Amino acid sequence: MNGMPKVLVVDNGERAPESALSAELAGMGYASVTAPFETADDVLALIPSPAAVVLQMPRQAAWAERRRFLDLARRLRRNLADSGTPVIITGGVTGAATMLQNELSERAVAALDG
Repeated sequence: MNGMPKVLVVDNGERAPESALSAELAGMGYASVTAPFETADDVLALIPSPAAVVLQMPRQAAWAERRRFLDLARRLRRNLADSGTPVIITGGVTGAATMLQNELSERAVAALDG
């Protein structure tokens, strides 16, 4: 992949063109890798130091599926805490890129202040 910072997008494997974050992320200067939930750990092992991980939970997810995403988010946040990699949960594409941009901007400002 190119030298752009990478963002891992994890979803349930059902992708519709209108829910793709790749174009928005590219516009923000990020390359994205989208992986289904079941392969998130394997793909994350292949991406050294991702800029962020976005868990794209389906809007109409049943409680069991929501729980899986929340558990994954909790585990990833714990595992990625030392690297400072943000783990963001979103319920679809709406607002996901903005949330990511805000999170990364906050971290960049904090690094400058630190």
